[in-house]
Amino acid sequence: MESFLSKLKDITTFIFDVDGVLTNGEVYVTETGEQSRAFNIRDGYAIQLAIKCGYTVCIVSGSRSKSILYRLNGWGVKDVYLGIHTKIEKIRLYLEERSIIHENVLYMGDDIPEMEVMKIIGLPVCPIDAAEEIKAISLYISPIEGGKGCVRDVIEKVLKIQGKWMTEEAFSW
Repeated sequence: MESFLSKLKDITTFIFDVDGVLTNGEVYVTETGEQSRAFNIRDGYAIQLAIKCGYTVCIVSGSRSKSILYRLNGWGVKDVYLGIHTKIEKIRLYLEERSIIHENVLYMGDDIPEMEVMKIIGLPVCPIDAAEEIKAISLYISPIEGGKGCVRDVIEKVLKIQGKWMTEEAFSW
């Protein structure tokens, strides 16, 4: 836990997967083929607050659902990459283009497609219901399941350690 806590002070960037992290991993499909997911409003608040406090927030997902883009843009997330099946390539390019140091990145994933990324990131974390292989390489396992507030959990920890939780930004909407 100490290793995890010491890394929180250097985080400037959050990168999250969608299915299994921002959602519980369930996808509802209508007769017309439209997909829907449920997002946790507390995760949304934490993401919005992180952005207001100057953190970079990026979403990388294998899904192509436009509803994801709509929801995340509504929270102020500009860097949303959908339909990405080789996440390591996209994230390496993203970090390079923005001159973001790998050690300053917290990445939360829940399943095998995130494994390569989590091995190169400074702070790999996951929800409690992540795949065992992902838990094994995570420096922190949130006690909260995907889609139920695990994103809020890690953002809150970073903001608290860095003295940015419960500041003026938290109350000014």
